[in-house]
Amino acid sequence: MPNPAVRAVLWDFGGVMTESPFLAFRRFEQARGLPADFLRDVNTRDPDGNAWARFERSELTPEQFDRAYAAETRAAGHEVRGLHVIDLLYGEVRPEMVRALRTCKQHYTNACVTNNVNAGPGRGLDRVPQRGAQCQAVLDLFDTVIESSKVGARKPEPRFFELVCTQLRIAAEQAVYLDDLGANLKPARAMGMRTIKVEDPATALAELVTALEIVIP
Repeated sequence: MPNPAVRAVLWDFGGVMTESPFLAFRRFEQARGLPADFLRDVNTRDPDGNAWARFERSELTPEQFDRAYAAETRAAGHEVRGLHVIDLLYGEVRPEMVRALRTCKQHYTNACVTNNVNAGPGRGLDRVPQRGAQCQAVLDLFDTVIESSKVGARKPEPRFFELVCTQLRIAAEQAVYLDDLGANLKPARAMGMRTIKVEDPATALAELVTALEIVIP
């Protein structure tokens, strides 16, 4: 019988419903001869105020982000245009996670809670229409999609999670939240959410089954 203490399941998108964008980052770095994890390292510097964070809150236009990110990476030793990185964000859909979402829909409210960007026409998923259609089909399964670029707050800011709870009309303790980044999970866990770090999808789904007390085929 489904766990009655849970009212909502919160799912990150990139790295949970799709393969991690960090895989595409690594391929990009290898192709460009960049140091391993160069892009991730740049993105962790001044994590609340760097170009990436401001773009995810829609504080920068795509063109402004492109220039600001280029300046930050140049200062770190290797210039990379921001819009080139935006094209790396959308990995392949994980069918096992989609099956789990469909099962959870039978029992709980399901929300996609994602840091995302408004990349502008011709960028991001617009460059790969088939992948874009697949991702949109997954997004359409959620009861609601809460996007950093639209609400003006981003994970791991506590305000983002407060907005999520307000919109879903739940207490934090009534949510189970899956994300691939520990930094995003930490404030949610401090608020009272049950959190699951998604590194290996099979392991994460086993934890989800335990938390929800349901069977996921």
